[in-house]
Parts: sequence; C-alpha cells; structure tokens
Amino acid sequence: MSFWTAIFLIVLVATLGRAYSARQRTLRRDKVAPDSGEAARLRAEVTRLNDRIKVLERLATDPAKRLSDEIDALKDK
Repeated sequence: MSFWTAIFLIVLVATLGRAYSARQRTLRRDKVAPDSGEAARLRAEVTRLNDRIKVLERLATDPAKRLSDEIDALKDK
C-alpha cells in the first residue's frame, strides 16, 4: 500500500466516524422521552383537539333544526 493510499484511508475513516457520531448525537437530541413533561403536554393537547373534532363532527352531521336549537340554547346562557 502506498503512502498516499494510507493517508486517504485514514482521512476517509476519520470523516465517516465524525459523520456517524454527529448523526447519533442528532438522533438522541431529537428524541422526546416518553415520561418527559413535553410528552405529557403533547398528549393533553391531542386529547383536547380530539374532543374539539368530535364536537365539530357532531355539528356537521346533525340535522339543521337540532343545530339551530343548540346554538339558541347557548345564546340564552
């Protein structure tokens, strides 16, 4: 093996090692731990949004008279 081939292989291995290490750091940093506060906040947000979707689906599929009655009932409160 020539001198320049050895130098090239050393540089290649070092570069690939640094790229792999940086990729692993990025993956670890981007993960959200399942028991973290952020995960709990996101679960609560999803639950709240699912409740809103259920209400919107119910309003979209109910007959117009029933919808009108519910809106009027909310206005009276």
